[in-house]
Amino acid sequence: MPTNTAAWIPARNRPLEVGPAPYPTPGPDQIVIRNRAVAVNPLDWVIQVAGRVAYSWLKYPFVLGTDVAGEVVEVGSAVTRFRPGDRVLALTVGVERDINSAAQGAFQHYTATSEMLASPIPDDLSHTDAAVLPLALATAASALFQPSQIHLRLPAARPALTGETVLIWGGSTSVGSNAIQLAAAAGYDVITTASPRNAGPLKELGAGQVFDYRSPTAEADIVDAFRGRTLAGALAIGPGSGPACIRIAGAARGNRFVTTATAPVTFEKGFSLGRTITGMAGGMAGLQLSARRHGVRTKFVNGAGLRKNEVGPAIFRDFLPAALAEGRYRIAPPATVVGDSLADLQHAMDQQREGVSATKLVVSL
Repeated sequence: MPTNTAAWIPARNRPLEVGPAPYPTPGPDQIVIRNRAVAVNPLDWVIQVAGRVAYSWLKYPFVLGTDVAGEVVEVGSAVTRFRPGDRVLALTVGVERDINSAAQGAFQHYTATSEMLASPIPDDLSHTDAAVLPLALATAASALFQPSQIHLRLPAARPALTGETVLIWGGSTSVGSNAIQLAAAAGYDVITTASPRNAGPLKELGAGQVFDYRSPTAEADIVDAFRGRTLAGALAIGPGSGPACIRIAGAARGNRFVTTATAPVTFEKGFSLGRTITGMAGGMAGLQLSARRHGVRTKFVNGAGLRKNEVGPAIFRDFLPAALAEGRYRIAPPATVVGDSLADLQHAMDQQREGVSATKLVVSL
């Protein structure tokens, strides 16, 4: 049996510590992956600094992380889609309340995960690039396609045009870059926001129009852009995006539904339990009140929500493998490799917390 090592978080609000870890045994519908690259997400450091509020059910010591790419080394008894040696990317969901398993965390050499949350990757796609996708892709897909969210048509190789338009506020983020591609692959026009320097790359991903989110007339300009269009729904990513999308959706015709992917509080400048709880409650209440006032429905999205319904296999099994192999789906935003060992993960999380733009931080293993 291989020897495993992990970057453990020993307790809430503690730095990661590298040490021995059990080798994971796959369940019937799971695969075990030898991780060659893992990506970091805001979720990782938010759990680290605000574990009492975010993911309070976790049992410490724990292994964080959700994005992996590597080779399959073992498959469960019910798995027929993969075999040892296959190169894959995968979403790991150990932090979810009903999973709560360190064996399914990404920040280790060997990780177990559901085979339905994995996709084969082509030979010309590096592990470091592939690790960019899983959580951002899953969050975008959960927001766009789940029946309880915006509920767009699913993506396809040759989609028929719907004549409807999706608003994605925060297009240059990891989630936004994937949402643009998924919406376009489902046959929708896309209006998004970003800084002017990122407008060109986002149009290459499938956005029809890109508005500068820092412009004082951004909201009014987007409302004007929707005149004569039918809104298919809006995805709000980033601080302040929820209220803006609600106001825009309220002025549009069509599906006035706003999915929010960003909490109404931030943790970058320090964590206070009381301030965070008050901010969360007040922020969510404020969004709901604004939504009712504008005749809009709104809901927060769980990035791993697609694992419980048909959207998971529709993306990771039916769409992504061929889209990657045929070059129809791009790795975006690009990876920035910031280390080559488990010991580098804490630095990567700290750097992510300080803020990154139009890139995703990856550690190779």
